[in-house]
This record gives sequence, structure tokens and C-alpha cells, in this order.
Amino acid sequence: MDWLSGVRVLDLSRLLPGPYCSLLLADLGAEVIKIEEPGRGDYVRWMPPLVGDVGAAFAALNRGKKSVAINLKSDKGKALFLRLVETADVVLETFRPGVAERLGLGYDALKTRRPSLVYCSISGYGQSGPYRVMAGHDVNYLAYAGVLGLSGPKEGPPILSGVQIADVAGGSYPAALGILGALFRRVRTGEGALLDISMTEGALALLGPLFAAHGGGDPLPERGNMPLSGGLPCYRVYRVKDGFLAVGALEPKFFERLCSAMGRPDLAATGLAQGITGEGTASELQKIFLQQTKEEWVEWLASADACVAPVLSLDEVLRDTHLGARGAFLDLVVEGVTLRVPASPIREVDGPRSFAGAVPGLGEHTHEFLGGLGVKQKELDRLTGQGVIAGV
Repeated sequence: MDWLSGVRVLDLSRLLPGPYCSLLLADLGAEVIKIEEPGRGDYVRWMPPLVGDVGAAFAALNRGKKSVAINLKSDKGKALFLRLVETADVVLETFRPGVAERLGLGYDALKTRRPSLVYCSISGYGQSGPYRVMAGHDVNYLAYAGVLGLSGPKEGPPILSGVQIADVAGGSYPAALGILGALFRRVRTGEGALLDISMTEGALALLGPLFAAHGGGDPLPERGNMPLSGGLPCYRVYRVKDGFLAVGALEPKFFERLCSAMGRPDLAATGLAQGITGEGTASELQKIFLQQTKEEWVEWLASADACVAPVLSLDEVLRDTHLGARGAFLDLVVEGVTLRVPASPIREVDGPRSFAGAVPGLGEHTHEFLGGLGVKQKELDRLTGQGVIAGV
């Protein structure tokens, strides 16, 4: 896609939330310049599993970007970065609140160089408030947002998600959306923007319907008694001979079809039942589900159209015929090894999907971009020797 062609993003972030945000922008056509610490770079570069000398996760998150290595703690390195800012449209950072300002790279410092700059900060708890400087990761943000406390059975501890919900759904996507909105406003007004994205508040926003229901008089939900987390027989995960099936027959018509296909039409009226009745229905269905495998049930229920899906392993996802037909994966070649990674979830009908792009080496594009600012080769060589820039 070339929707963001001509937009330059300076990405100071590391790990997951910021890099995934800038990957979304790169897939839309933005030029993303990843600013990395000389000799070290993004920590995920070296995080196993490795493909050659590159972390597989780094490759998936940073394909199609450019890498410029600058020591932002040195005065000369900072001066070089500020010159890059004059050519940029977006700066993205995920430092702990206050760090960018101490480095002299906060919004107030940068907007004097580029008044129309869109500056986006992603942090765990936001740029203000009592928790602003606390360390944290995804599980901590989910805990404070109330999301973690809703996951798992009532009688047991909360269950950790297999993916980072707060990082991505609470951080990366709101940040990308905010950046796009700010760029659109800039087209109309010429104004820049300072965005404060809290991953905790992004996760909290996912609970809007639950809090709204409480405002209407219902009690706040608790772990183990929520309708959509195992409290209803029509909407839960059932064990089969070789795995699990996800049943999402929430509407009565779907549950009726499911019960009929399973030879138990007498249970059709109890799909939304809770308590003893609901558990009794679920128990009866569980006995039947255990009689066949995932594949057998999928084939058996295909014509019922009853909102039933197999719980797939990642290997099975890679082989899924629907995802294959949709082109949901792309091949990323890293040091001669082909990695299958998800393509951009944003697509235009009849338009091109995101391409893999190359995975940048640490500082691979340093001379290219700094040379483009007019820095002479002799000066670049001198700065490299001083450790201001490196990795080229």
C-alpha cells in the first residue's frame, strides 16, 4: 500500500508496542527509520529464537524499515537526530515518562525544529498520574486495567493470555490510530500533535460494555460468572477426543442447530441458562463432544452452520485453507531462511497486500540518511570512530 507514501516516521521505540505500531504504518506506505543504539540496538534483535544472528521476533516486527544507529546520549549524536527531525512527520517513542525530556528529545524540544510534528508517546501508565514512572509489562497493565482479573475460572487464579493484549490492543493500535488522526488534522490545519498513549487505559477501554452494564444497574462482573467467559453452555470451549472446539452459538437459532445436529434438540432452550441448569446442559454436551475428534466434529457440523470452530495450534493455523486463500501470511527471507509471518491485517479490496520488505541490519542505513542531511563522509567516519554513530 502507498497510502502513507511521503510520510517519514522516526521510531525510537524497542520491544513490541512501538515497533508493531510503526510496522502498521510501514505497511501503509510510510518510511519508517528505526533509531537504534550503536552496538546494541533494539533488545529484540538478539532475543532467541535466532535466525542466523537476528531474532525471529525482530524480523517479524521490523521488516521493511530502515535502521540508523545514533548515540542519543552524546551531544553530537543528539544534534544529528535533531537534523533528522526537521525532515520527519512523526516521532514515536516508548521511553519511561520523563526520559525523552532528560535526553532533550521531548516534544517541546522537537517542535521548535518541526512545528507540524506528530509526536507519539506510548507508555505503561501514561505521561501523568501516580503510576507514571512505575516499571511494568503487559501483565501488569492488564492487572491494573481489570482485564486480567476477569480471565479464568472463579475458583482458580487468573489465566495469562498467550498474546500481549495491553501491548498491542491497548498500545500499538491506539497509537497508530492516533497518529493517523493527527496526520489527517495536520493536512487541514498544519498543526502538529502530542499524543499520550497509556497501555493500561487502552486495555481498560476494552471493558467499556461491561462498565456500561454496571451503570445500568447490573452488578460488575467477576471472574467465573461472566456469560462470555464460560458462564453459558452456548458460548464456551469444549474438549473433544484430540483437542478442543470453540462453541459460539450465542443466538438461539445457532444453538438450536447445534443441539439438533448432536441429537439433543431437548437442550436447545437452555443455551443461555446459567447456574445449575446451564452447567447441566454443558455437561451433557461435553459427554457427546468427547466421542469424536476435532476434524470429525468440524465435518459433522459443517452443514449445521452453528458457530463452531476448532481450536487450532499455530502449526494448524499455518496450514489453514481459508487463511491461505486469503493470503494472510507472507514469506520473509532472513539470512537465507524463509519465515512465514502474518501479513498486514489492513487490506484494500483488489489492492496489494503488504510486502515483506527487508529486515534492516543494525545501523545499515546510517550513512545513507545522515549523508542525505549533508554530513560529509569524512565527518561520518570521524563520528563513527567516536561512537556517536556505528553499525555501518
